[in-house]
Amino acid sequence: MPLETVSVDTERDVSRVRRAITAYADNLSFDLLARTHLVTAASELARNMLAYAGGGSVRIAKLRHEARVGLKATFEDQGPGIENLDEALSDGFSSSLGLGLGLGGARRLVDDFELETAVGEGTTVSIASWHEPDRHPPGGP
Repeated sequence: MPLETVSVDTERDVSRVRRAITAYADNLSFDLLARTHLVTAASELARNMLAYAGGGSVRIAKLRHEARVGLKATFEDQGPGIENLDEALSDGFSSSLGLGLGLGGARRLVDDFELETAVGEGTTVSIASWHEPDRHPPGGP
């Protein structure tokens, strides 16, 4: 079940996505580097969704697996889809519309990355980052 869904229709909404991801990552005690990687990847994907598909939505969800907790963001649009997925995912490929990371850069910043696209039907990208919170709180055994 999503913690939050953010509609992305303007550049201001891209900022809302970044703030939401940051807040949930902080709440889950992600360290600064992991949080920065996740927020950077999310920002790139939200900007791409706005630039190439005219917008969409982002569902943010908390994950748990054994001792690990994670944060997942799913970006969905009804845009034109990605015609050449191999090229779009290749290292160094980026348009001037995003942060310059491209999909490949966003993929490298997170632990899990899934992409589904169909030309003329849209694209769904899911990213997730994981961490294992300290088992002993500060001052504990």
